[in-house]
Amino acid sequence: MANEEFLTPAGYGEALLVEKRSKFISRIWPVETEAKALELLEGVRKKHWDATHNVYAYVIRGGATRYSDDGEPHGTSGMPTLGVIQGRGVVNALCVVTRYFGGALLGAGGLVRAYSGAAGLALDAAGFALVRRWRLVLIPAPYALFEQIKILVEKADGVIEATDFGVDALIEAMIPPENTAALFGAIGELSSGRVAPEVIDTVFRSVGVQPGAAPKNKETDS
Repeated sequence: MANEEFLTPAGYGEALLVEKRSKFISRIWPVETEAKALELLEGVRKKHWDATHNVYAYVIRGGATRYSDDGEPHGTSGMPTLGVIQGRGVVNALCVVTRYFGGALLGAGGLVRAYSGAAGLALDAAGFALVRRWRLVLIPAPYALFEQIKILVEKADGVIEATDFGVDALIEAMIPPENTAALFGAIGELSSGRVAPEVIDTVFRSVGVQPGAAPKNKETDS
């Protein structure tokens, strides 16, 4: 069975960028529907009713892609904000950048840089989550092999979610299904067969990752 995987913001992110006394307050959320994006957008508009502009962009996986300059010169704000979302390969995301005018004009180029910069800061603050099918595995790790096993998990595009430190360490990790057999084989070779990882479950969920750590928007086999 194939399941599409995709990147989305790991959570809410907020940032502030100041350019020539203009304040750009950027916010980003993970959203699954256009209705939720519009609800959050309306909340920002009510909170910042006195702002000069509330520029937004959102991308819904398999649904709508929208943006608005909200009164800024055409192409200087909404499209650059959208460009950050799309350029990072993120979907199911809403970004709103609220501007309070500081008295100095920025020009078209300055606006593009400010809005795209603010959106990027918010996305960096939120972090990234990869949504796909994972194997939840438990790996008993003798302390002498602990760091080497962690490296093997990372090479398998896995994400360590928890570690219990007892007589031996016990690693709980999410591993892409297609990489599980190779990882188990590498751990067996490293430990001369003494370490036996175990698959606990198969889940389809979001897992926090580093940007660029995993392929985006492609089909994977379970």
